[in-house]
Amino acid sequence: QVQLVESGGGLVQPGGSLRLSCAASGFTFSSYAMSWYRQAPGKERELVAIMSSTGGSSNYGDSVKGRFTIARDNAKNTVYLQMNSLEPEDTAVYYCRATRGARMVYWGRGTQVTVSS
Repeated sequence: QVQLVESGGGLVQPGGSLRLSCAASGFTFSSYAMSWYRQAPGKERELVAIMSSTGGSSNYGDSVKGRFTIARDNAKNTVYLQMNSLEPEDTAVYYCRATRGARMVYWGRGTQVTVSS
């Protein structure tokens, strides 16, 4: 069955870094665009970053541009999110999503990121 398993979340001080990973299985990873979303308490889920199936293009939410980097390894069926210069406002549950067209959409269960001193 399809699985997206996020890891790498945790507690980090402001200005620190974390690297999230999302391991995929059960579908043809290299055919899917991969993205990271986040949801903070009381807020709507928002797009953080998205990368095309080949890795040739990516895009970022305005609030993370210049600080976060998305990457993927199609040989390992894994997508990453490198997060630098973290701010308390980055505190949220981070979700991995796989999409192919409008109908094939898979979500992971999320990993908590807390930025606090």
